[in-house]
Amino acid sequence: MLLLPTIVAAALSPGVPGARRGAVHSAVSRLAMQQQTSSPKGVVITGGAGGVGYAYADEFLARGHWVVICDVKDPEPAVMALRQKHGGGLGRIYGCTTDVSSAESVGALAQFAKEQIGTVHYWINNAGINGGRRPFTSLSTQTVEAVVKVNLIGVLLCTLEAIKLMRTQRGVESHVFNTVGSGVKGGGTPGYACYGATKRGLPQLTDSLVKELEDGVEGYEPDEAARGAKVNVHTLSPGMVFTDLLLNDSTPKLRKFPFGVLAAQPPEVAQDLVPKILATSGNGQKVEFLTTDRILTKFFERFVQGKKSEYIDDNGNVIKVPGAQYLDNGVRVQY
Repeated sequence: MLLLPTIVAAALSPGVPGARRGAVHSAVSRLAMQQQTSSPKGVVITGGAGGVGYAYADEFLARGHWVVICDVKDPEPAVMALRQKHGGGLGRIYGCTTDVSSAESVGALAQFAKEQIGTVHYWINNAGINGGRRPFTSLSTQTVEAVVKVNLIGVLLCTLEAIKLMRTQRGVESHVFNTVGSGVKGGGTPGYACYGATKRGLPQLTDSLVKELEDGVEGYEPDEAARGAKVNVHTLSPGMVFTDLLLNDSTPKLRKFPFGVLAAQPPEVAQDLVPKILATSGNGQKVEFLTTDRILTKFFERFVQGKKSEYIDDNGNVIKVPGAQYLDNGVRVQY
């Protein structure tokens, strides 16, 4: 426990260069978060090799937790980047290649997580695709099938494996988070009809599972093997995030509004949501980044105070931060 005061004293010593002083302050922040962690929690994040999934992993590691990320692409570069960033910390990071639309692959993910981190306290179903922003009638049947397989069947398979695993963890309270997006509350999602349809079903799935986990199913005896394990299921809404999902096929008009007003970079979303995830209690909660208060504040700042977006310029172009790297679609490179 003497480590923090020692580092703080070093940071404030005369003659310490500004850049080094900033690095020390950053280390102090990470250590402070880790010392607040009573014990590491086990976390599984699907679609974790990039975007908000990668940012979640980054934030959990900063707090000293043990994380498994999976992705349909090789997650090893993401794992190596996170290990390098958090080397010497309490957190641990592992990765495996997983196709969430494959029952066999998801089963292997659950087994991998159990072997690497032991107990899984949080399972975040983050993987998702939208098939591109275009009219529904222009989509190929292969694209429709892929969106449904990843976004709906993938969540069903992952949730099933997560609950089965968590119910074997006697004395442990655990949580599954299903990521929702555009279309979740009904209404039209032109250009994303297929994506919206898959997201619309997730609150119903979550509500059904909450009832089953709390009250059981009429006519079926409780599973004795699951006694002593408490499993909860929730929805998780990251809102609009500057990732491929949002910026691919976007137009200047869309980038100016609503993206320029409501969207955020992955680290900002993760810094807000990870503490909320860790603080979640009970069953059937709705964890959101774009809360009503946040939306009203952003609208007030933009349309009343005239505050300009820090991410999108007046012509609908992505504002590029000096020193950062960007893909052609405007997505900031994370590692």
